[in-house]
Amino acid sequence: MIIATFLACLCAFIIMMNLISVAIMARKCRARPRNLAVPNDAPPVTIVRPLRGLEAFSEEILRASFELDYPQYELIFCVQSEDDPIIPLVNRMIAGHQDREARLLIGDDRISVNPKLNNCVKGWDAARYDYVILADSNALPPIDYIQTMLAAFQEDTALTVSMPIGSRPASFWALVECAILNTFQARWQYGAEAIGIGFAQGKNMMWRREVLDRAGGLAALGAEVAEDAAATKIVRARNMRVRLVDMPFEQPLGARTAQEVYTRHARWSRLRRATFPAYYAPEIMNGSFVAVLSGAIAAQGFGFDPLVAAAIIISLLHGSELVLAKICGFVLEWRTPFALAIRDLLLPVIFIDGLIFDNFSWHGEAMTVREPRDALKTS
Repeated sequence: MIIATFLACLCAFIIMMNLISVAIMARKCRARPRNLAVPNDAPPVTIVRPLRGLEAFSEEILRASFELDYPQYELIFCVQSEDDPIIPLVNRMIAGHQDREARLLIGDDRISVNPKLNNCVKGWDAARYDYVILADSNALPPIDYIQTMLAAFQEDTALTVSMPIGSRPASFWALVECAILNTFQARWQYGAEAIGIGFAQGKNMMWRREVLDRAGGLAALGAEVAEDAAATKIVRARNMRVRLVDMPFEQPLGARTAQEVYTRHARWSRLRRATFPAYYAPEIMNGSFVAVLSGAIAAQGFGFDPLVAAAIIISLLHGSELVLAKICGFVLEWRTPFALAIRDLLLPVIFIDGLIFDNFSWHGEAMTVREPRDALKTS
């Protein structure tokens, strides 16, 4: 009976934390028209976009970057190789938007083991303005992109971020990735922010430039293999905050395979374990797997049907996520419940993977979560 009571309490705790995080995100991310007004004192902003190769939505994303509803911003596109196939498209976009400040910089400056940082550093150094956005190549900016990121700044804020929200899935596994990104990872990001431990996320980051420059500039983000982990630690070391935008930005996914989804999230899992081990341990409770298992065993111990208990738990957890997706305007279709179920079966496997393995491949480069500075010296 003691074991059953403990497991029942564990199950209740997991359900309660999930419902609280759903409520937090629903309050902050309720879908709204993308028409946030530009503030009267809007500062000029630099957007640095590292690019590598042509992707499924490259043209749409680049065009959107030029068409933001903001009075003064510059675009700096960074490419590592002169042979990159994205270059003609970037040049065509620049030529077609003569009214916009835009440049293409080519070159690879090896300041870290992180290829994205090595690509971005020239753009950071060339930036003219005091607020700088680092935006991944596959992040689609809405028309009120800049003012949405600015609106999250407070006096103690060094960095505002938007995690990616998966959209336009063209395969079932892309829908599984939406289930991971949208009502799961983003939800726990908002939960962490609500208790004062907000984490950076590298997809869209707007820096108060002076903060990072005082820490050593973009090269300081090379202290960790993951630049967002390094950013989080730099901000916390200065007793400042990372804050999240009120309505995160989409990342159109297109088609995804099971291997692509698993590989990507296993890589992030290994990075989280290496960079924030104390926060990684509770991730074993993520999703519905542990809640269902503990609740079913507890129900059997108290003389109830474990299958009925499992069904109730899944209905509470997944039902709340479906409501959240509706409130936030995220992808929601008849296959979504199945995608949530597959995701929750994957999460314990990904957690164990993150515990065991250190190495991974990113953009074709072999990398490890161990000692990024030493890896740079020996490369």
